Amino acid sequence: MTSPLPERAGRRCHNILNPLHSTHYFSPDLGRELASVGIEDRSAAYFAVRAAAMGPVGAGVVTATFYNFRHELVARHVPAVWATASAETVLAARARAVDATLRRLLGEDAVAAKEVAEAAELALRAAEACGRAARPLYAAHADLPVPDAPHMALWHAATLLREHRGDGHLAVLLEAELDPVEALVSHTATGKGMAPKWALATRGWSRADWDAAVGRLRGRGLLDAAGELTQAGIALRKGIEAETDRLDRAPYEHLGAAGVERLTELATGLLSTALAAGAFPEGVTGKA
Repeated sequence: MTSPLPERAGRRCHNILNPLHSTHYFSPDLGRELASVGIEDRSAAYFAVRAAAMGPVGAGVVTATFYNFRHELVARHVPAVWATASAETVLAARARAVDATLRRLLGEDAVAAKEVAEAAELALRAAEACGRAARPLYAAHADLPVPDAPHMALWHAATLLREHRGDGHLAVLLEAELDPVEALVSHTATGKGMAPKWALATRGWSRADWDAAVGRLRGRGLLDAAGELTQAGIALRKGIEAETDRLDRAPYEHLGAAGVERLTELATGLLSTALAAGAFPEGVTGKA
């Protein structure tokens, strides 16, 4: 019998694996590879690479599964992007970008190290227990083949675990009655979410949309006059994370406490190297 999983152990593991997955979104390698297949707009590139596993879907599907983007921004690029490059072409370009990004950030020696292979094995084992039901982004990526190279297999597994948790998280946001902008605003107010300037620059919302969401959250007693979370707001956000943990517990329980601890340890070392190599621009997260 495996030992009980410590509280929030799965979340801690996710919080390390998710940035490793996300490095390519901020990488010049992604822009270069997508431009090579004709997709030069950054928003179009993001929508295409994250949605491509679902096939050439329309704007409605992307808005629904991504949740916090303004539909008009999505519709500006989807489904038109599929006329520029097929979903299969986009997936191949994404894989090249991820490979280049990880090799650049981690270094060739680290990519080839046995620790990466071990982390990939552990992450893939955890992903065995992910469920497809009501998790469209996870399910689409789960239908893709596992790459042969260990660093790519690790990234693939991190993607599965990220999208599995994310799909469940959206259900929790709906239950909490937070619309897309309110979800962004309240997460930013925790100090751990995307900074307003980044959210407004990438999600398609205007400052008026943001301010209106702030007003609605104040009306619910979740934000105070200074835009900080009230006690009720803090409780709501903590409850959202706890319920997301509950819906996401299966893969980490399947891996077991020792496996989760080891995967977190290995991934922490890799992420530290990536961060030191400048994986993310300054100011992406925070309240300002």
